[in-house]
Amino acid sequence: MSVKSSHIRLDMRGDTQIENVTKRVQEALEEAGLRAGIVTVFIRHTTASVMIIEDEPGIRADTKAIWDRLIPADPRWQHNTRNPGEDNGHSHLRGHLQGPSVTIPFSEGTLLLGTWQQIVVVDFDTRARTRDLVVQIIGE
Repeated sequence: MSVKSSHIRLDMRGDTQIENVTKRVQEALEEAGLRAGIVTVFIRHTTASVMIIEDEPGIRADTKAIWDRLIPADPRWQHNTRNPGEDNGHSHLRGHLQGPSVTIPFSEGTLLLGTWQQIVVVDFDTRARTRDLVVQIIGE
């Protein structure tokens, strides 16, 4: 069993921006040279998440809409009121609920995603940031 790691860096603008990273994760898997196992994609930030969606414009719009309804931006979030100048309490809460990682099985060097499944990063923050992803591959 081998463990290989690689990194992906993304320049994101925040405001629930969605960035598809499926191709980059598949490329990392190919570079690792492993044939079967699992890939974990982990984001090293608390105001962004990794998830699997059907990546099409309607779902992108609906994803933003559902997060705006579930956890709206509000200056009264305690994170904002206890930290002068902060306005991203809702960004942290969204990240907590969605989570920082996904794990995908692979076989014959290919991610075993369903027909419409795509790996995306969702940036919930209120400003542009550079985001760092760790792609860890365990297999043989």
